[in-house]
Amino acid sequence: MKQTFDAKAVKEACVAWIRQFFEENGKGCNAVVGISGGKDSSIVAALCKEALGQDRVIGVLMPNGVQADIDMAELLVHHLGIKYYIVNIQDAVEGLKKNLPFELSEQTVINLPPRIRMSTLYAVSQSHNGRVANTCNLSEDWVGYSTRYGDAAGDFSPCSRLTVQEMKAVGRELGLPEVLIEKPPIDGLSGKTDEDNLGFTYKELDRYIRTGEIDDPEKKARIDHLHRINQFKLELMPVFDPGF
Repeated sequence: MKQTFDAKAVKEACVAWIRQFFEENGKGCNAVVGISGGKDSSIVAALCKEALGQDRVIGVLMPNGVQADIDMAELLVHHLGIKYYIVNIQDAVEGLKKNLPFELSEQTVINLPPRIRMSTLYAVSQSHNGRVANTCNLSEDWVGYSTRYGDAAGDFSPCSRLTVQEMKAVGRELGLPEVLIEKPPIDGLSGKTDEDNLGFTYKELDRYIRTGEIDDPEKKARIDHLHRINQFKLELMPVFDPGF
């Protein structure tokens, strides 16, 4: 029998888990959250606020030049009443691109900003007695829609076992503005949504993850392929064991 998702119970359990993490791995430390204006960072920041109190959550907004939807990120930090910094990463990104002595691949250009953002989060964290929150969800991780050592990094991950639909339900339980919960994720480069780039909807993906059911065999094959080739992102770095 299909189990019903209990957003309230999951939210409360996640809040308790965050508190326990900080008790064991940084008593009195602050949660540092990169705020994009999308649902994932909004929900993680809200969970951290409920777990630790608004005075122990620091939001970091990191536009790369002009960010068209930065007003959504500002809406979130004002809604939660948390301290925040705006750090424009454009100079860092462009400076590195100019100083690399070769032509950058398309994937390098895409992945560089998330990795600069993670460096920024750790700079804030180490200067503010912090722990960096990972804001990934299960659906994105399942098909590798994250950047290794970029948004896939962090010190603790409250939501990486929750699908997009489950995340939205938790967001509503937290009382977040609907515009933040339902805002379509955009890649920030082409203006396309995540679903445009992936070739299937998160609703289809979430159903497949939780039930194994999907109507389109081509989409099933694509999801399976993406899951297989991106498994390494979810595993610890392989380490050679000399045997002594």
